[in-house]
Amino acid sequence: MPKYICFFSYTREAGQAMIEKPTDRVAAAKTLVESVGGKMECFYWMHGHHDGFFIADYKDGMSAAAVAAAAGSTGAITQVETHELFDGAAQGQIMRAAKTALAGYKPPTA
Repeated sequence: MPKYICFFSYTREAGQAMIEKPTDRVAAAKTLVESVGGKMECFYWMHGHHDGFFIADYKDGMSAAAVAAAAGSTGAITQVETHELFDGAAQGQIMRAAKTALAGYKPPTA
């Protein structure tokens, strides 16, 4: 199954709610991921541009997009970014495919 990373940030209101009444956000995210047949690998909080991220396996990109759309629709999170991850073995395949694609591509500067 393809692997995806999802970065997110909480709204001020969500942060206040979590302080006033702490809940297990890892369990909530895991339940959301599993609702579309995915499997959560890890969940981390962090400092910086985003408040956290999780990595999950999904059957396809639409499942990953559905999780992001569902979570985003609640208004509790912002700045949701979901990206497919590729391992080292895939890099070679990607570069070979890019070489093939480039052979037939004409840039606008040509």
